[in-house]
Amino acid sequence: MTLTLKQIEKISKALGDSNRLKILHYIAGKGGCGECSGLHDVIGLAQPSISHHVKILVEAGLIDGEKEGRNYSYTLNNSVMNQYLTALRQLETTDSAVLQ
Repeated sequence: MTLTLKQIEKISKALGDSNRLKILHYIAGKGGCGECSGLHDVIGLAQPSISHHVKILVEAGLIDGEKEGRNYSYTLNNSVMNQYLTALRQLETTDSAVLQ
């Protein structure tokens, strides 16, 4: 599956915030699966702000959330990340008309 230009734009916007990058680094550092409760210590924001950033990452398809009791855990969506990186690499080697 190839990402559409709209999906690439959404992912790029999601990655354009340092707090969201910190969240991704936190999850990656936990072996690709991190708990929501640990995010406060990582980015030091109030819970509503953390939820906002997590929602953007989920909507971009970069992470997937799963409820476990009262807690949420998040996993990296490596498939989407790899497709995004592939799309970026294509920018340096192909005509931009190839992108949809």
